[in-house]
Amino acid sequence: MDYKLKKNEKLCSRTAVNRLFDEGKSLMAFPLRAAYRLRPRGEFPVQFLITIPKKRIRKAVNRVALRRRVREAYRLNRRELLHAPLEQAGWGVDVAFIYLDNTQAPYSVIEEKMTSLLQRIAQAAAERPSSDPDNAPKT
Repeated sequence: MDYKLKKNEKLCSRTAVNRLFDEGKSLMAFPLRAAYRLRPRGEFPVQFLITIPKKRIRKAVNRVALRRRVREAYRLNRRELLHAPLEQAGWGVDVAFIYLDNTQAPYSVIEEKMTSLLQRIAQAAAERPSSDPDNAPKT
C-alpha cells in the first residue's frame, strides 16, 4: 500500500466542509472527535481535514506539532477506511478530525484513538446499504 498523502486527499472545498458539518455525524474518542459524512464514491474515496483549535492550544508551535501527530496517525491507519468497507459499499467519506484536549497528548494515545475512530467510521459505512435510496446521502 502507498502511504503517501496526496494533495487531493485533503478536504479544501468550503461547500464540502459546510456540508460535512451540517449533514454529517460525529464520533468521539478523547482527545479526538471525528465528524464524517458518507457520500457517493467519487474520484477520491476519502478526503479529510484536521483542526486544532487555537482556543485550546494557544501556542502555534504546539498546534503544528499536534497537527503533525494527528496527520501521521491518519496516514498510517487510513487503510481501515480505504479497503473493504468503502470499496464494497460504494461510498466515499469526508472526515474532519478535531482535537479536544487542552494539553498535548503523546503520539501513542493519538494513534490508538485514531484507529478506533477509523474502525467505527468503516463499520458505519459497511452497515449502510449502497442501493437503498432512502439511506443515500444527499449530494
